[in-house]
Amino acid sequence: MRSTNYIQVYGCVGLSVGHGMSAGRPSEGLGSITWWGLSPARNLFRMGPVRPQGEVNVLLVGSSDPRHILKTIAGLQIEERLHVWVIESSMEVMARQLLLLYFALMPPEIIGNNEKAEIFLDVFGNSEIRSQTDEILRHAASQLSLMVTEALETPGHSCLNTTLLKFKERDELDRIFKLWIKPQPSSPIVMSKQWDYRVRQHLGTRYNSKMGCFDWDLTMKLHEKGSGVINKQQYVQWRERGLAFEMREGVYQITNQSLLSARVFNRKGDKVAYRGYWGDIVSSPYLAFGIETDDKSLLKTENGQHINTAQDISFSNVQALLQSFSSRRSYATSSQSNTDTDESSQQTDRKSVTINDLMHLKGISVTFLPLDSLQKLPEKQTYSKLFNAIYFSASCVHQLVPKMKQIAAPDAVLIVELAKYILDLSKEQEAGFSKKVMSIALEAEFEPYNEKSDDTHAVFIPQK
Repeated sequence: MRSTNYIQVYGCVGLSVGHGMSAGRPSEGLGSITWWGLSPARNLFRMGPVRPQGEVNVLLVGSSDPRHILKTIAGLQIEERLHVWVIESSMEVMARQLLLLYFALMPPEIIGNNEKAEIFLDVFGNSEIRSQTDEILRHAASQLSLMVTEALETPGHSCLNTTLLKFKERDELDRIFKLWIKPQPSSPIVMSKQWDYRVRQHLGTRYNSKMGCFDWDLTMKLHEKGSGVINKQQYVQWRERGLAFEMREGVYQITNQSLLSARVFNRKGDKVAYRGYWGDIVSSPYLAFGIETDDKSLLKTENGQHINTAQDISFSNVQALLQSFSSRRSYATSSQSNTDTDESSQQTDRKSVTINDLMHLKGISVTFLPLDSLQKLPEKQTYSKLFNAIYFSASCVHQLVPKMKQIAAPDAVLIVELAKYILDLSKEQEAGFSKKVMSIALEAEFEPYNEKSDDTHAVFIPQK
C-alpha cells in the first residue's frame, strides 16, 4: 500500500496542500505518517446489522494503531473467535502496531495492569518518554526483532503473526527494531528540537503567537466538534512539545524511538531521506481513546467544565481494554493479582520476558499482510467472501475499489473513517469528503447502513 499523508484526503475535497483552514499549513499539521488514528476506537462487531457467527474475520486498512483491535476483543463473548488482518501504509507504522500489541500481551504477573496502561500510553502518544518505559520498549524491540527473523513459517505468537510478509519487509522490520534498540550514535535525534521545527514549519509567521493558534484549534475546532474533554493545559503541552500523557511523577526526556521515521525531500534535484518526527502535530493522540467512554461518569461536568480530562479517560479506557486481554487468557493464570508487585522482582522478570511468555488469547489471531497486498486479495481464493468487517482509514479510502466486494462476506459491514478530526478542513470540505466516501462506496457496490453511521465513521453493507 502506498505511504499516505492525507494528501489524498485534501484532493477529495479540493483543498490544495498550500492552503489550510486552521492556523497553519495542512500538509505540515498532519505530517507524512499516521502514528494514531483520527477517530475513536470502535467495536467492529457492533457496527453491522448482523452479529457474525463462528470465526469472524476483520480487515483493517491503514488503521495506524491497535485501538479497534483492543475494543473489538474487549466486546467479544468468551466463546467467540476473531481473526484480524492488518494492512498498513508503512513498515514503521506496522512496527509500532506490533510493539503496542506486545505491551498489551505482557502478562499481569510481570507487569501490573495500571503500569501497563501507563507504559502503553507513554509510548502511544508521547514524543519523549520515561527511562523505565524506554527500557521496556528496547527489550520488546529485541524480542520482536528475533521473532520477525526467526518465525518464518510458523508464527512466533498468534497475535503477532508476520509470516505472510515478504522477506524484504521482515528485514525492514528487523532494521527498525534494531534502530529502537540502539539508535544511531553518529546522528542522535533531539526530539524537542524536532518537534519545535515541525511547529515552526506548520505555523510559519504565526509561530510567535502560537499559544493563540493552539487555543483556536482547541476551542474553535476540537471543542466545537464535541471533544470538550480535551483539557486546554494538556492539549497546549502536547502542541508545544509532544507530551500528551503525563500520568505520574517522572522525567519525560528520552526520545520515543517508535515515533521516528524517514521522510524523503527533494534537495537540488536529489532525493534525501531525513529521519525525524513526521507525524501529527495538530489533531492529537487523545482522539483514539480519550474522547468517548462507556463509563458516563467520566464525562460529568461542573459549572460547564469537564471534571475529567481526555488523559483521564484514555487511561481508564486503555486500562479496561488491557484487562479484557487478561480475561481471555487461554490458560490458567497464577494466583498473583493484577496489582503492581514488588518493583525489583518485576524488573528482573521483565528483562527475561520472551515472546513465548506473552499471554495467548483464546480464539484470537492477528495477522499482518504485505503493504501492497490490498489490491491482490480479490485475486486469491483464500480471501473470497472472507471478511465480515472491513475498515478503511480516511487516508486509505481512495483504495476502496469495486473489486473489494469480492472479499466481503454476504453479511459484511464496511466502516470508513471520516474527516471530522482533520482540523485543516472547513465544514464544507468535511461534508465534501463524506460525499466522496459515499460515492466511492456506492461505486464499489456497498450501500449506506445509516443506523450505525455517525460523523466519525460511515457504515455500509454490500448491495444485494
